[in-house]
Amino acid sequence: MKIALGQINTTIGDFAGNQARILEVYRRGVEAGAELVLVPELAVCGYPPRDLLLRSRFIEANWATVQRLAAATGRTGLVVGYAAYNPHRTGRPFVNATALLRHGQVQAVRTKTLLPSYDVFDEDRYFEPATRNDPVDFDGQRLGLTICEDIWNEESVWGQPRYPRNPPAELVAAGATLLVNISASPWYLGKNRVRQQLLANLAAKSRCPVVYCNLVGGNDELVFDGGSLAFDAQGRVLAQGALFAEDFLLVDTAAAAAEPVPGQPWPNEQKVFQALVLGLRDYVRKCGFSSVLLGLSGGIDSALTAVIAAEALGPQQVLGVSLPSQFSSPGSLRDAQALARNLGIRYEVISIQPMFEVVKAQLAKVFAGRPEDVTEENIQARLRGLTLMALSNKFGALLLTTGNKSEMAVGYCTLYGDMCGGLAVIADVPKTMVYRIARWVNRDRQIIPEASLTKPPSAELRPNQTDQDSLPPYETLDGILEAYLIENQSPEQMLRLGFDERTVRQVIQLIVTSEFKRRQAAPGLKVTSKAFGMGRRIPIAHRFTET
Repeated sequence: MKIALGQINTTIGDFAGNQARILEVYRRGVEAGAELVLVPELAVCGYPPRDLLLRSRFIEANWATVQRLAAATGRTGLVVGYAAYNPHRTGRPFVNATALLRHGQVQAVRTKTLLPSYDVFDEDRYFEPATRNDPVDFDGQRLGLTICEDIWNEESVWGQPRYPRNPPAELVAAGATLLVNISASPWYLGKNRVRQQLLANLAAKSRCPVVYCNLVGGNDELVFDGGSLAFDAQGRVLAQGALFAEDFLLVDTAAAAAEPVPGQPWPNEQKVFQALVLGLRDYVRKCGFSSVLLGLSGGIDSALTAVIAAEALGPQQVLGVSLPSQFSSPGSLRDAQALARNLGIRYEVISIQPMFEVVKAQLAKVFAGRPEDVTEENIQARLRGLTLMALSNKFGALLLTTGNKSEMAVGYCTLYGDMCGGLAVIADVPKTMVYRIARWVNRDRQIIPEASLTKPPSAELRPNQTDQDSLPPYETLDGILEAYLIENQSPEQMLRLGFDERTVRQVIQLIVTSEFKRRQAAPGLKVTSKAFGMGRRIPIAHRFTET
């Protein structure tokens, strides 16, 4: 069967825009001779819709759009994802559905069986799972229609079943000859390898071709990479979609995979960079902005954020602002200016020193007899935040924060200061990875000044300050964060890995006590398997301790 995969970028709640994208893909599929066209999970309404599902008009708009799409179909079938009311009286109010549209009608509807409720997913909050899913007859084939998580119960990948049911196995047992999966699978580093292994194993074990159409684009914190795939009945790749870009694939499931299909031979640094570019571009576009600004300190974090912004939006839509105080080094200003020149972005210098002196004078009486400390450091950061927010308000530009994951983890950031902004672009990128990506950015020519890569990181809020005055070396810190946050290891396990006991306990304590800061942070783009944000739900007020 010839199947077209429409790897499209949808926007939550943009029913007219999503419908237009779906119809364009359908038209291309018809012209290419496809018998069936696929678009991603919940393509009609966008993914994830969350509590918008609770608005009755939202659900009604889903069905009205499906009917309009059905009316536009002819002999070529269209498989489309949408949200619908649960037709039964009991259970959750909605279902995550897919419809087969053909000859102007809705010919079949199937609903999602496995509803994820881990990490960033909360589908069990809204949707009622399917109790059965039978194959759909289509031109001599029996289609097994599945939705995203339905295929993720592959024991050969996880070592044991994740759910008591296995929808693909049930469909094959019921006579399915082709497994179809429409998906909205968020990306993180390493996801492509796991996904490809899972689908290849499923196809080989089922002795059934598998066609997988994935969403692409950014929606809030999540980035969807596309990377749609098709496998023959032996588990060999027939086709692979582009990463981090819309794509259209035409696949013949009857064809033999004569030659290996080339993948994306990108290094990890490039994958993370492209994910962040896509996530930023879509966040800006879908939230109605056209330009961004950020503080340029001359350091590596703001430099990488500026590079991502210039790539995502074009240099003319990016404003970099240096905000020096008496503690800012001349070298930092030179590095910031050089970066702006290399990128071709707009650049301004606004000293916060006069404001800092005024604030200190205003507080002198009440602070009398107390030495300067972190309070004065935070005042500087907050004056920078105030200035940047003023520029954001005046010019209607989205302010980007520039803190990395390592700093966010241990609270090495200032509330209402450097945390001000509408999007935290690299908040899920550990500091050591920031350096690796920056080196990749400079692979052909120097864009980020070498000094930004080699000088000791510093907030420059007091004389001769460096990050390592307060934190372990970043290689050590990131190793502990990987073990604790992603692998959920105990302090004792980390000690067996060779980490120093005092450092481990210090870092864990900082993570715990910084939760209140992270709860107030701007949303950050997720690029690792465990990010701060919607996928990590830790109470602020608690007394559990491992230290």
